[in-house]
Amino acid sequence: MTIIERIPKIWKTAYLLICSWYAFNYLLSSLIEWQIFKPYTTDVLWNGLYLLEAVCIGIALIFVYAHFLVRYRIPIQIIGHVAGLLVHFLAISFLSYYFNDYLDGLVYFDNWKDYMLELLSWDAMRYYDQYLITVAVFYIIRYFESLQSEEKAKSGLEIQNREMQISLLKSQINPHFLFNTLNSISTLVGSDKDRARRVIGRLSDVFRYALESHSGQMVRLSDELEFIGNYIRIQQVRFGERLRYIEDVSEMVTKQEIPPMILQPLVENAVKYGIAPKDDGGTITLTIRPIGEGIYFRVSDDGLGINAKKVLDGKSTGVGLKNTDKRLQSIYGKTAGLQVKATEEGYSVSFTIPNKWVKQEDDQLIILEKNVSI
Repeated sequence: MTIIERIPKIWKTAYLLICSWYAFNYLLSSLIEWQIFKPYTTDVLWNGLYLLEAVCIGIALIFVYAHFLVRYRIPIQIIGHVAGLLVHFLAISFLSYYFNDYLDGLVYFDNWKDYMLELLSWDAMRYYDQYLITVAVFYIIRYFESLQSEEKAKSGLEIQNREMQISLLKSQINPHFLFNTLNSISTLVGSDKDRARRVIGRLSDVFRYALESHSGQMVRLSDELEFIGNYIRIQQVRFGERLRYIEDVSEMVTKQEIPPMILQPLVENAVKYGIAPKDDGGTITLTIRPIGEGIYFRVSDDGLGINAKKVLDGKSTGVGLKNTDKRLQSIYGKTAGLQVKATEEGYSVSFTIPNKWVKQEDDQLIILEKNVSI
C-alpha cells in the first residue's frame, strides 16, 4: 500500500476542496489580468498556473507540518504555526514576485523591496489566509476525528462488556451445581415425587432466567431476588437445614435496575466456600439498602471465614467472582468494584452502585427468612 493510499479519505477530500477553491481564485484573477492589464501576454495565465501549483504543494506541506506539531503542547503549536505562517508568506510572496515582476525585467533589489512593501498592505492577506484556512481545516477535521474515536472506543467497551457478560453467564450455572441438583432430583423421585417436580420447576426457572439474561439488558432487582431465591431453594435440597438464607432488603430499591445475575456468583461462593465445608452449616445474609445516592449490596455468611481452604480475597481463580468485579467496574466505574472481607466469623462481599430511585423517606426494611420447605 502506497503512502497516498494510506491517507484517510477525509484528508484527501479536504485537500482537493482547498486546492479547487484556490484554483478558481487564481484562474479568475489571471483571466482578469490577461484581459484588462496585459491583453497580449499569455504568460500571465502560465504564471497563475505555476503559482497555483506552488500553493497546492504548500497546502500539502502545511497539513504535514500541522500533523507534526499536534503532538506537542498548545503553546508550542501556536509558536510553530506563527513561524510556519511567516515561512509560507515569504515563500509564496517570493514566487509571486518572480513570476509577476522578475520575469518582466524588474530584477533589482529595489524592485523586490518595493514589491514586498506593497504586500505589507491588505494584499498580503491572500497569502496569509492560505496558511490560516488550511490550519483551521486541519484542526476541525482532527476535532471530529477525535469525536469519532471516542465513539468507537465507547462502542468497543460496550462490545467487550457484552462479551464479558456472555462469558460470565455461560460460567455462572456451573456443571457442579447442575450435577448436584440432578442427583438431588434423582433421590427425590423415589421418595417425594411432588417435591422433585417443584425442584425441577425451580431449576427450569433458574436456567430460563440465565438464558434471558444473554440480552445484556438490565433487570429489576425484584426479579434478581426471585432468581436468587430459586437458586437457594435448590441448594437447600442438597444441604437441608444446614443452609439458611436471610434477605435484608429495603422496599425503596426493589425497582432499581441492575445487571442480570450480578449477585449469583457471590451467593454461590458463600455456599461453596463458607457453608458447605462447615459441619453444622450456617446462614447467608443478603443485605440491600440505600446509602446516600447509592445502593449498598452485601452478601455475608457465618461460615468458615478465613479458615476456609480458599479465601475470597480478590486472588481467587474463580471466573464468576472476577467477572462480577469487572462487570461492576465497567458499568459503574472503579468505585463499584467488590469489597471482600474475611474474618473468623465468615465472609462478607459488598459493593455500591448509583441509586436511580433515591427518595427522601424513612427507610422501611423487609426481613425475610428463606427456609421454605420444598
